Amino acid sequence: MSSCISAIGIANPANRFNQHRIYQFMANASGLDATNRARLKSIYDHSGIEHRYSVIADFGMDNSDDFTFFPPSDNLEPFITTQQRMQLYQREAVNIAEVAARNCLVNLPAATQSGITHLITVSCTGMYAPGLDIDLVERLGLKTNTERTCINFMGCYGAINALKTADYICRANPEAKTLVVSVELCTLHFQKENTLDNWVANSLFSDGAAAVLVENSQQASTANISLELKHFYTQFLPEASQEMGWYIGNTGFEMKLTSKVTRQIKKNVAAVTHRLMESADMDFSQIDAFAIHPGGRKILEAVEEALELPEESNDLAYQVLREYGNMSSATILFVLKKLLDRTVRNDQHILSFAFGPGLTMEGMVLKTQTA
Repeated sequence: MSSCISAIGIANPANRFNQHRIYQFMANASGLDATNRARLKSIYDHSGIEHRYSVIADFGMDNSDDFTFFPPSDNLEPFITTQQRMQLYQREAVNIAEVAARNCLVNLPAATQSGITHLITVSCTGMYAPGLDIDLVERLGLKTNTERTCINFMGCYGAINALKTADYICRANPEAKTLVVSVELCTLHFQKENTLDNWVANSLFSDGAAAVLVENSQQASTANISLELKHFYTQFLPEASQEMGWYIGNTGFEMKLTSKVTRQIKKNVAAVTHRLMESADMDFSQIDAFAIHPGGRKILEAVEEALELPEESNDLAYQVLREYGNMSSATILFVLKKLLDRTVRNDQHILSFAFGPGLTMEGMVLKTQTA
């Protein structure tokens, strides 16, 4: 018995900004001199990102007097508190999550939509209670006895943990139909203190949501291709635990992201891949395609070098990075949607990874299957 992803839907806020526009906002807000503006611009120019999305319209405004979220001052003081950021999260996260969920379910039979038995929500950029899970049940018209699980604060690999949980549910109950919804409003947590960690984080992160339906492979609702969830494997690196962190501060959530993250991934991903393949009773030569979380251009390049992959093997991840930026946990689901939307042959094995605090390497193997 196995389970599969039958459909994927995505959504983003209405505010779409090109990378140069965001660079200008960040340089002005941080009060940078000419030398540091040039340093910051180099980070943005080499990010591999062209556009990003945000629930905050202020990032596209030239005049601080027009701000609707940040204070109308050039230095953004008094800076927005964590409470104010969470209030915006509570207003906006469910709206984007609902659109993603409806986009996931829109082409599926009505019986599938009304038959959702489980809901798993994923987010590391905000929380409240009664929470996103209950709001989504009400917005989507799901039954009030829908079983709910919330996966919070796990960072960019959270969605793979959600798929793993959905897989467990569907293997245990062949009648289960599990909706997984990831929503991340990363830009709520913009920090203006001039540190390299902040500069890099501010250049990468974006807002978005993705939803997937997981169900028993023998009862897949789609008439097209689906993704069978074949195997999961996780490992964290204690020696790199301080290289990436996500902490709650007085003015939003604070990212720690050192330059050693890329080196640690490059150093360890091949060994982790070997263990994943071994535990799945597979050989690496059986892998036909890749779905790597585009945490940044350098992370994709590190995986390519470590696994000796051609750059084109990550073309879908580069596309997502270029078009959306890093939307934390939702991003890997955007990559999988592009893979589903692409014409692929049956029985194609896909290796997928996402990385996050720990330093955690969360991997899975999927297989395409036609109805």
